[in-house]
Amino acid sequence: MQKILSDEMLNRMPKVLLHDHLDGSVRASTVVELAKSQNYSALPTMNADELSDWFHRGANKGSLPEYLSGFVHTCAVMQTPEALERAAYEHVEDCQKDGVCYVEVRFAPSLHTANGMHWDEVVNSVLKGFDRGERDFGITARLIICALRHLDSHHSEDMAQLAVDFRDKGVVGFDLAGEEGGYPPKKHLSAFHFCQRANFNLTIHAGEGFGKESIWQAIQWCGAHRIGHATRLIDDMAVHENEVIKMGSLAQYVLDKRIPLEICLSSNIHTGAAASFETHPFKTFYNTKFRVTLNTDNRLMSNTNMTQEYQIARDFYGFTFSDFERISINSMKSAFICYRERCDLIYHVIKPAFAKLRDELAAQEVPR
Repeated sequence: MQKILSDEMLNRMPKVLLHDHLDGSVRASTVVELAKSQNYSALPTMNADELSDWFHRGANKGSLPEYLSGFVHTCAVMQTPEALERAAYEHVEDCQKDGVCYVEVRFAPSLHTANGMHWDEVVNSVLKGFDRGERDFGITARLIICALRHLDSHHSEDMAQLAVDFRDKGVVGFDLAGEEGGYPPKKHLSAFHFCQRANFNLTIHAGEGFGKESIWQAIQWCGAHRIGHATRLIDDMAVHENEVIKMGSLAQYVLDKRIPLEICLSSNIHTGAAASFETHPFKTFYNTKFRVTLNTDNRLMSNTNMTQEYQIARDFYGFTFSDFERISINSMKSAFICYRERCDLIYHVIKPAFAKLRDELAAQEVPR
């Protein structure tokens, strides 16, 4: 007997999203409306559908620097408290429609100060949008603050301090983002050491635009608790016919220590981190029992959502109902909220929802 996983069923599955950028996931229609209200005239088009296509075409060039270029426009219209609150609120709404029950959204406050806002006001505006969204849509949203790796260590120290200052108000982690090549994470050691001394959560973009050395530094130098993307971890493995026959010490350490990998399938194709879905190492990681999570990265730029990422896992990697349930639970285990909250979501939201869907599937079994 075969259980049918329809797109509608995938949409209804409870999902946990750990890697999604606020300025890369704002609605194209919102970008247009904010541009009009702020007299921002640099958009390539004022038609929302055309603008969405423009962002996606620009991102889908197989280059991380080119992928990041579209953020100039989204950040340009997110320079007021009202704009940031709106983007955050709509982010929560879009996640709820996508079946997400818990989301961690990341952004770089320093990119939103062009009109004179201080970092505190920037962060408070986003958290205000999350608070309204949680009340209206019934899901949990938390914030991760990013430092930009091409800036100096003083910048990353400031962002780390900002993140820790807001730890009791909805900020749950600190991240280092941006172009990897030429900007190794160890240049920002002081920021990571500050977070470590404060018992604060760390995730670092690594192994997306650069090799396994970036992942090594993120973990062994900087103490990352999760790795954003980690695609190039496959370079530390010998693989034959999709089976790992030997691991280097880095891959073995990541596996043994259960360090979560924030996998972003569509984005990895668009940035060139992987050549195709067929050759993406995600299935190899999953089959080898790495703690992998599925994420969107940038819903606007990559023209995706969590349901579409689940569709990719179903269509290209043969994921079953049980695989998706395992992904959701492992993702929740890897979240940066406290243990009690993680358990509450697993046992009172995720598992009951999957149990209900499993009962529905049992009535839909058809002969092979």
